[in-house]
Amino acid sequence: MVNDKTDFTQGSILKKLVAFMMPVLGALILQAAYGAVDLLVVGRYGSTSGLSGVSTGSQVLNLVTFVVTQLAMGITVLIGRYLGEKRPEQIGSVIGGSAVVFAGISIVLFILMVGFAHPISVLMQAPEEAVALTANYVRICGGGIFFIVAYNVLSAIFRGLGDSKSPLLFVLVACIINIIGDLALVAGLHMDAVGAAIATVAAQGCSVVFAIVILLKKDLPFSITKKDFRWNVQCNRFLKIGLPLALQELLTQISFLALCAFVNRLGLEASSGYGVACKIVNFAMLVPSALMQSMASFVSQNVGAGKTKRAKHTLYTGVGVGLAVGCVVFMLVMFKGDLLAGFFTTDAAVVQSAFEYLKGFAAETLMTAILFSLIGYFNGNNKTVWVMTQGLFQTLLVRLPFAYVMSIQPNASLTKIGLAAPVSTTVGVIMSVIYYIYINRKSESES
Repeated sequence: MVNDKTDFTQGSILKKLVAFMMPVLGALILQAAYGAVDLLVVGRYGSTSGLSGVSTGSQVLNLVTFVVTQLAMGITVLIGRYLGEKRPEQIGSVIGGSAVVFAGISIVLFILMVGFAHPISVLMQAPEEAVALTANYVRICGGGIFFIVAYNVLSAIFRGLGDSKSPLLFVLVACIINIIGDLALVAGLHMDAVGAAIATVAAQGCSVVFAIVILLKKDLPFSITKKDFRWNVQCNRFLKIGLPLALQELLTQISFLALCAFVNRLGLEASSGYGVACKIVNFAMLVPSALMQSMASFVSQNVGAGKTKRAKHTLYTGVGVGLAVGCVVFMLVMFKGDLLAGFFTTDAAVVQSAFEYLKGFAAETLMTAILFSLIGYFNGNNKTVWVMTQGLFQTLLVRLPFAYVMSIQPNASLTKIGLAAPVSTTVGVIMSVIYYIYINRKSESES
């Protein structure tokens, strides 16, 4: 059954939230490093076209990965809810059903990414010199999409069980293999963006095998049988939670792809600089992302156990932790962005372009700490339709229009385009705080 470490319904909230969050954060750091290594090695040993190819291609891969992660959040929340309700026998069919659903999703993604890699690259407005390399990167990653999807589903299962340490081990294995692959294929064999893509897929494949072995050896509070591997009632339940999140994430990531396309029109240096900035942004968003994932598990258990006040206190704790770290990250991004960009490339023009974007983006590190904590709370409460609603509003009606208008100005700059992120997130925070007050007043009036 649930042991004390994975029972979030009692004990110190701060202590248990941080203890659970740290491995999640570690896994996210390694995932960010995983992608950053590709860019770093290609930036050092490949071509500027290869750097742009990896930058643009990884934006496409991020879209797929983040959407799958949000869809899999339904699995995490549902498993956490069953543990809180002391009904672990339901979890086997959740895992079996999710395997069937995500296998089908993998087939669709495989066809799209392998068959339409070149049109996708053109649609992304990749610089002419980098279109072929971008297409190759997307095609190879599409060929290994089964591993990428499987890793995220397995991680969602473990987090739902209150185990955040195992996913950390999975991504550690992947990161080590990816670094070795990048050094061998890009630095050694000079395969440029193609080598980076092959290393990525090989690393993900190895981590999935490792994850399956760990799951089979784990002492589980439930059993999984062959009849669980079919479309069952649990599929509808976790999709009801995950689909709104996945749709919101899809459109959010499409907005980032559109933003990438806006930047690509400014030239190769701006494209490469934006790609480098995005890798730094990935690191800057790590703590808010870790909080969001951790709080979904934490809150869902407490809601399942009927401890709504404890769930609220978890939200306040998360916001406090996020802002404390966010202040430090803000200072680094705002004032040392050029130093950070210098880790990825020695091209002075690319470093300057990255720094320009980061100056506009910097305030996002503070606003996201608040918004992602709220989203984690809403996810744990099954309020995923609201998460989708506010996400679509700020993405489609604020971030995209703002970025587009800034990109077509005669004096268009990456700093002004970068402002689109904190401006839209601030709108999301305001909307979410109002909704939080509304649902709590409604709950109090009904009780």
